[in-house]
Amino acid sequence: MRSQSMNNRVPDQLASFTEDSVTTVSGKPSTTPISTSITPYEPAFQSFWMGGFESACHINSWGCRLDMIALTQHDRCANEDYGLLRSVDILAARDGVRWHLIEETPGHYDFTSLQPLVDAARRHRIQVIWNLCHYGWPDHLDLFSPEFPERFAAFARATARYIIDRSEIPPAFAPINEISFFAWAIGNGGFMFPYSRGRGDDVKRQLVRSAILAIDAIREIAPRIRFVQPDPIIRVVAPRDRPDLAEAAAHQHEAQFHAWDMLAGRIEPELGGRAEYLDIIGVNYYHSNQFEHPDVRLRWEDSPRDERFLPFSELVAEVYQRYQRPMIVSETSHFGIGRAAWLREMAQEARLICERGIPLLGVCLYPIIDRPDWENFDHWHNSGLWDLISDGEGCLKRTLNEEYAQELRRSQALLAVCGRI
Repeated sequence: MRSQSMNNRVPDQLASFTEDSVTTVSGKPSTTPISTSITPYEPAFQSFWMGGFESACHINSWGCRLDMIALTQHDRCANEDYGLLRSVDILAARDGVRWHLIEETPGHYDFTSLQPLVDAARRHRIQVIWNLCHYGWPDHLDLFSPEFPERFAAFARATARYIIDRSEIPPAFAPINEISFFAWAIGNGGFMFPYSRGRGDDVKRQLVRSAILAIDAIREIAPRIRFVQPDPIIRVVAPRDRPDLAEAAAHQHEAQFHAWDMLAGRIEPELGGRAEYLDIIGVNYYHSNQFEHPDVRLRWEDSPRDERFLPFSELVAEVYQRYQRPMIVSETSHFGIGRAAWLREMAQEARLICERGIPLLGVCLYPIIDRPDWENFDHWHNSGLWDLISDGEGCLKRTLNEEYAQELRRSQALLAVCGRI
């Protein structure tokens, strides 16, 4: 999930990260029609509704290594946090693996930092999609080195073995969180280490290589495990008074698909991509994901809205027509008093998606517990189902946001009608 302060600055997050020079897509969107009625689907997770724990661990713009799991005390409160999920009938989650802590010594894996999370998930029988790389890697490893993909694959295999051996419910894995955004943040935005402006395409290719090798390595030990490939889903339009920018806006919009196209082997096949690497597509969606080229946000909160602002279900339909793969909403939420209204609309849109016959397997409320800003640890977003309130003695008390919780219950009932429980 992106920083709220950055979410309000579209140029720093969602607009510009798609402005790259990756080869034009050769794979065309499918023309297969989408069903207009509710259709049976094969559930991949224990519950349709999921809770995501913020787990970013990159080095931020001022050189500080983040550890969002520690900052939210999820490592200390994992048992409580997983119990809270079950208390609201959420039986699936997204959580993170902190590679920089596990492999402090090259080739040696210490899973002490991961054990409380794995144990808590097993104790409360929560199925987890584990982020293997959430923007961070060990200090001793160079992102651009030829050995990076192999090192990540070896780490992924060892970590998957550790988790699988200690899980009663089959886990799933997201090898690298938000490849497109991650590559832009390093190579174009320049606010994530190693701040390599001008190398966004190089980063994206390296991350795709790494994800592919990691999937192969995990499938050697667990052939039937599921993989999620999360990235933001966006819409870009030309300014009303600048029809000459229509082509640039279309290019910016199209660029959101490059990482998925690379993984599927549709572009740059020398990276090793094949259709099988797009198992489950994860779409991340927030209030700032639709904008005028290059960076003027179309305001979700306006009433009436800009007529160019499309319903979320239409954006999902575009992705499904292109890839014909099952999907989850891998991140979504709003902040402050807008949380419940956002969820209400997202639930209605999810119902429409399901009614169209698109295999939507889940919606992840992310973050499920509140989190601080990446750049200002004193600024909390008030975006979780549970706010985190200091007790004055160093502990962050989990406090349910009642309005948001009531909307979640209504949303669960709404989606249960079409079999999404």
